Amino acid sequence: MARKKLKNISHEAFQADTDKMALQALKKVPLLPIAVKKFYEIGADRWLYCYNMATSVRCGPKQFKSLDKCLDECCKVLDMPKPELYVTSNPFPNAWTGGVERPYITIRNSIIDSLDDEQMYHLMGHELGHIKCGHVLYKTVGSIMSVILELIARRTLGLGDAAQIALIAAYMEWSRQAEISADRAGLLCSQDFMTSASANLALTHGDSRLTNEASVEAFMDQARAYQDMDASDALGKLLIYYLHGMNSTHPMPVHRMQELDKWYQNGDYDRIMKGQYKHEEKSKAS
Repeated sequence: MARKKLKNISHEAFQADTDKMALQALKKVPLLPIAVKKFYEIGADRWLYCYNMATSVRCGPKQFKSLDKCLDECCKVLDMPKPELYVTSNPFPNAWTGGVERPYITIRNSIIDSLDDEQMYHLMGHELGHIKCGHVLYKTVGSIMSVILELIARRTLGLGDAAQIALIAAYMEWSRQAEISADRAGLLCSQDFMTSASANLALTHGDSRLTNEASVEAFMDQARAYQDMDASDALGKLLIYYLHGMNSTHPMPVHRMQELDKWYQNGDYDRIMKGQYKHEEKSKAS
C-alpha cells in the first residue's frame, strides 16, 4: 500500500499528555541529573552501541532488505532521519531503540516470526516514535539504572534508599507512558488501525500453531471490557498495578490496546492523516 507521508510532523502531534506529564515529573527528581551525568562520564552510550554491533546483524539494502525497506518507508512517513537497524537472535520477542548520539533500532528474530509484513510497519513506527519523541536518552539510562546507581553510591559514600526509590518509580511511570506515544507512531506508520491492533494481539498471545484462530475483534472487546469494569473490580485492577504494573517499564498489553483504541476513536489519528497536526518549527539561520 502507498503510505501517506506526514511532512514536517512534530512529535507533539502524537505524544501522549501522560508521557509529557510523567517526563516532567521524572525531570524533577533531584537524582536524575546526577544519573545522566554519570551515564555520559562512563561512556555508556558508546559501549552499548559497540556491544549491540558486536552481537547483532546490521540491516541494509544487501542485508535483510525487506526490513530495511520497511524502516525506510516509516522514516518517510514520520519525516525523520533513518537510524541504523539491527537483527539479533533471541527466543523472547522484543525490539528496542538505543544510541543517544547515533540512534539505532534492534529487532529480535522471534518478533519477526511473530508479525507479518504489514504488522512490521507498526513495530518499526513504534520504535521510530521513541526516537522522534526524544525517549532514547532516558530509556537507555533506565536500562542500566542499577549500574549507574551503584556507581553514584560509591562516590557519595552511600545513596539514600528514598532517593533511589523516587528515581526508579518516576522512571518506570514515565517509561510506561512513553510506550503509549510510541504505539501512536506505530499506527501512523501502519496507517490501518486493525493492522496495529493485530500486531499488539500477536505480541500478546505469542507465536503458535493456533495463531490463525486469533481474533482482533475479540481482543478489542476484551480491551473495552477491561476499561469499562465497574467499581467492584477497581480493587483488583489496583492490586494488579501494584503487584506487577508499577514495576514494569511497559504497560500491560490490554491497557496499551485500550489507550490506542481511545486515541483512534477520538479522531486524533484521522486529523493527522488529513494534515491537521503540529509541524516541526524550522530553525532560523543566524
